[in-house]
Amino acid sequence: MNVRVSSPSVSAGLTCDARAHAWATDTSNFNFSQKVIMARNLALKIENDLEETPKKSALRIEKAAENVSNELDKVIHERMRLGIISALAANETLSFTELKNLLNTTDGNISVHARKLEEAGYLLCEKSFKGRIPLTEYRITGDGREALKRYLNHMESLINAMKGK
Repeated sequence: MNVRVSSPSVSAGLTCDARAHAWATDTSNFNFSQKVIMARNLALKIENDLEETPKKSALRIEKAAENVSNELDKVIHERMRLGIISALAANETLSFTELKNLLNTTDGNISVHARKLEEAGYLLCEKSFKGRIPLTEYRITGDGREALKRYLNHMESLINAMKGK
């Protein structure tokens, strides 16, 4: 008896697993049609079991990624705030206008997100005048630098978990 299985992960036209063939031929209480159906079912079960291994591995990776992502600093994780804190980590100070132009955003957007970072203690905001023109300058704090470092480490862990390292 030669049982053939057509499925995406078992190449079409190849004989099914030898265990399915042996099992189907050793069951003398069943007629030929029943044996073929049982062999097909067993082959599909074996195939599904083989497909489950990557799924279980993917679930472990997904769970690890979830744990890492739950630990991410939500204050920094927002795109605009991450841009602000990263720009300030690369520069000693940046003015409001420099940040706005660098991140290509609106006045209101910079104000709201910079205030959130300031409330978290991640940056300092100094307001002064340059002649008669108001000048707002931002500087990252030690806590802000540490928070960014932790965030980047968490992101790296997440990437490594997804790569299976």
